[in-house]
Amino acid sequence: VSSAALSAARLTLPGVMDTEGRVDESRLRMHIFKNGVCPPERGLAWRFLFGMYPCSSTPLERSLLCEQLLVRYFAMKRKWQRFLPSAVRMQLNGTDELVSAVRFFDQREAQAQQQIQDQSEEVRDRLAFLELQAQILFERVTFDQQELQEAIRIIDKDVPRTNRDLSYYDEGLGNLLVLRNVLITYAAFHPVSYAQGMNDLCSRFLEVLDSEVDAFWSFSCYMEKFSRDFRADGLHRKILEAALLKELDPLLYAHLVKDSMESFTFCHWLLLGFQREFEHSDALRLFEILSCDHLELISQKVDRAHYRERLAQKYSAEDGLKTQLPAFNTDFTFELFICAAILLDNRESLLQCQDDVQLIQFTSLQGTLDLNGTLKKAENHFYNYCKRCAWDYMKERCGARSKHEDFFYQLRSLFVLK
Repeated sequence: VSSAALSAARLTLPGVMDTEGRVDESRLRMHIFKNGVCPPERGLAWRFLFGMYPCSSTPLERSLLCEQLLVRYFAMKRKWQRFLPSAVRMQLNGTDELVSAVRFFDQREAQAQQQIQDQSEEVRDRLAFLELQAQILFERVTFDQQELQEAIRIIDKDVPRTNRDLSYYDEGLGNLLVLRNVLITYAAFHPVSYAQGMNDLCSRFLEVLDSEVDAFWSFSCYMEKFSRDFRADGLHRKILEAALLKELDPLLYAHLVKDSMESFTFCHWLLLGFQREFEHSDALRLFEILSCDHLELISQKVDRAHYRERLAQKYSAEDGLKTQLPAFNTDFTFELFICAAILLDNRESLLQCQDDVQLIQFTSLQGTLDLNGTLKKAENHFYNYCKRCAWDYMKERCGARSKHEDFFYQLRSLFVLK
């Protein structure tokens, strides 16, 4: 566990990392969005992308950070295990998980502890100090026994349902028990606790990072941003998809509204990050593309510039415009355009759906979608939507055709997805 993290801390990312090992965050996000990450670089890229490593850190700083995160994670895990010792082993129908999985898991735990003991005296002293810090940090943390037991009950149902076809779970299923530990530790120390579907998301981190500790911290950072989607009212934010569909295809939108099918349209695609709709390697690539927020960050910059221009217009005595300049809808994130691309590509089938049951049957697109084609179509929808909004804005603001053409050339350059 620790060796995987420490070795990753010393790897490099060509093109986005300088000679001192620091990462240019905007360049990293743009690189991931346009090109994806090759599998050998994915583990390191995700540690930066999801916030486990600060982009400004050096390899030495990351090595020290790995030691701190390792000690804190195991202190957190020990705390809930002592609180609920009966939950240390996963129970299925009153028996332990497969004996081979338990044996593999125990051997892996023992190896991790041995690695710590084999460190130099200087490192052991540093880890002992970090251990003391962790004990002080988590000393006052209390658990709601009923709430934690309920979370563990759901986790023990979900973990065996995690995609067993992945080669990562071939070795005696021991990694499923590692996944379980990560999820319970997360549930014990976070207010949102656990909700169904988190196992599939966390499984991605465990597979790519191949480290229990790093998977926990990267998954926790991811959930800081998206945990609201797992609350009872969380997916209402996702239903903006229906409003986007109204912009792109009013007829299809009207059909879904007529049969009251727009209220939940394909929310599970968004909640699980298209986990099952694409072939596995493509699903990982799409997950990192959507997580990099490249276009969303650019749209935020545009919106801030737009806001400043509106302020300048308000206070400028020379500006004779009286109309309110149109605002871009920055809630239409790129993941919604991915959904829209899938919907519009299957437009005729959707128009034949007459109720929720038929719609659910349609959405069962297990591994059938082509990622490159879907990205290209989503890119075109995103570009055309932004172009239309920008054109309306510029008609209000200026009439110079050359400025229009230059702007749209720059807008197009944001994509170039491969």
